[in-house]
Amino acid sequence: MIMRRITPALFAVLLVSACAAGTFVSPVEVTRFVGEQPGRLGQGTIAVRPVPGGEPAAGDSLEFAAYEQAVSAQLAALGYSIVPVQQAAQVAELRYGRSSGQRAAGNRSPVSVGVGGSTGSYGSGLGVGLGIDLSGPPPEMVNNEIGVTIRDNGTGAALWEGRAGFSASANSDMAERPAAAARLAQALFSGFPGQSGETIEVR
Repeated sequence: MIMRRITPALFAVLLVSACAAGTFVSPVEVTRFVGEQPGRLGQGTIAVRPVPGGEPAAGDSLEFAAYEQAVSAQLAALGYSIVPVQQAAQVAELRYGRSSGQRAAGNRSPVSVGVGGSTGSYGSGLGVGLGIDLSGPPPEMVNNEIGVTIRDNGTGAALWEGRAGFSASANSDMAERPAAAARLAQALFSGFPGQSGETIEVR
């Protein structure tokens, strides 16, 4: 039997080939800001609606419904009662976005571009370089984003604001809208209300 020694370079090539056909899902990057009345958060009545001035049909679309249901479920778990906007003491204004594209050859992983994360540090050497290559996503990517602002329904004053985003390969289950919406909402409200101004990664 002939055995071939696998050199480090060959091993890296084999791993890259194996990962190329796989799926990729980045951590969710979350940033939140807490207003001056944190004691009002997580209780009382609230309604979820699209951001005023957004797409006219957003509140009636199936796309909006997926994000609305995901956000409403998280708000209810926090202690809110979900009611129609006319009956709500607070409103959660929802915005969302999805985009797709390809990674340009030779560029870093879209994780660092799409959601602001990074791998390794400057001057950390070849090992980190290989790590970036091996964990990098396939060319076809879907970027998912969500933003929620909780306001007093009477005065319009902002009580809390958060945004979250992640990238997934198009062949991943997380590229599907309902799954992406659920993941974004869960990450956004994890540890609610969070540390104001802090950006975290939720895996």
